This record gives sequence, structure tokens and C-alpha cells, in this order.
Amino acid sequence: MSSTESAKHEGFTAEERAAMKDHAQELKKAARRGSRADKAAAAEQDVLAKIAEMQDSDRIMAERVHAVIAASAPSLAPKLWYGMPSYALDGKVVVFFQSAEKFKARYATLGFSDLAKLDEDTMWAAGFALTEVTPEVEERIAALVKRAVG
Repeated sequence: MSSTESAKHEGFTAEERAAMKDHAQELKKAARRGSRADKAAAAEQDVLAKIAEMQDSDRIMAERVHAVIAASAPSLAPKLWYGMPSYALDGKVVVFFQSAEKFKARYATLGFSDLAKLDEDTMWAAGFALTEVTPEVEERIAALVKRAVG
């Protein structure tokens, strides 16, 4: 392999490595917790603490997204997933919020895993850019989340 070819591969970015470390810590923390109710309460506190750490614009959006998901899909349990607030059904992530700051992106993202029941024909959106969470956006999020778990 020439030196040019080896220089192209840089491996994981610092942000990706940090997300993987976050995920490993989340798994260790969850394994140490007691009862199912204790785990659920602690997981929600972890999500709220992570949201509180975000920069203002991301934090404001994450707080609104969290409230909308809690109200529109109470069957989803908040938990951290790779250092991001996420919402799971039977322990499996269905929807997540990714702050713009975390991956130095231009906008925050509301994403859905392949478990979300958003299938529409042969192609559908599984991620949405967020620059602001307005009442109209809240309605769209609520409808998507309800559909995702429906």
C-alpha cells in the first residue's frame, strides 16, 4: 500500500470515539442498577442530565423533543444511546435526538431506527434536520413518534 492510500484512512473521528466510549459507559451503568423501576428512573435522569449539558439551542430543542415524545408515546422509555437522548421500546431504540454540537454538525437531528414503523412504499425518511422546534414541528414530531410505535 502506498503512503497516499494509507494516509486516506483516518479511522474513527474523535466525536465517533467519544460516542463509543459514552455507549460503553451507558452499558456498564445500566448493568449495575437494581430493579427495573430503578433502572427506568435512573435512565430518565441520565437523559435529562445529558440534555441539561447541551448548548442553549440544542438544549431547548432537546427539551421540547423530550416533552413531545413523553406525551405522545408514553410506551417509549428514555435512555442514553451513544451519549444521545433516545427513546426505546422493550429496550430497543426507536427514536433519538442528536445535538448539532456532538458531531459538529450544522443542525440537530431527530432520527428513527429501523424498528420505527415509518415504512412508506420503497423509500422513507428516517432522519430529520432540526433548526428550531416550533408548535408545528412539535405536531409533526408527535405524529411521527405515534406512527413509529403504532
